[in-house]
Parts: sequence; C-alpha cells; structure tokens
Amino acid sequence: MAESVYKVIELVGTSTESWEKAAAAAVATASKSLSDLRIAEVVQLDMQIEDGKVAQYRAKLKVSFKYHQGDD
Repeated sequence: MAESVYKVIELVGTSTESWEKAAAAAVATASKSLSDLRIAEVVQLDMQIEDGKVAQYRAKLKVSFKYHQGDD
C-alpha cells in the first residue's frame, strides 16, 4: 500500500434537533467541497440556550481527508 497523507480540519455543525444531526450537518456540508473524507471525531458538544430552552445543539468535529498535492 502506498503512503498517504491526511489533512485534519475543525468544523462546527448546528441543529435545532440533536447533536447527532449537528455532526451529520457538518459532514454533509464538508463533503460538498472536500473529497476523500475519512474520519470525523466529535471533540466537543454544547448547546445554545435562549429563554431557558435549548435553541441549538452544536457539535465540534475534527475531520480528516486525503491530502493531494496542491491542496491548501
């Protein structure tokens, strides 16, 4: 197997329904502009609260994708 290099970026996804949907939204959006997504690690979960109620779930992810020569 040839050697490979992967780049890791951080993303924050949001959802009004759940942390799972927030994480999935981040991956779905990233997949539109990045190719060869490999691993997504949830590193932090939090919530935005308004008037004593959860307004948004937020999931912070580290996402890796295969690095190709010429990528920034």
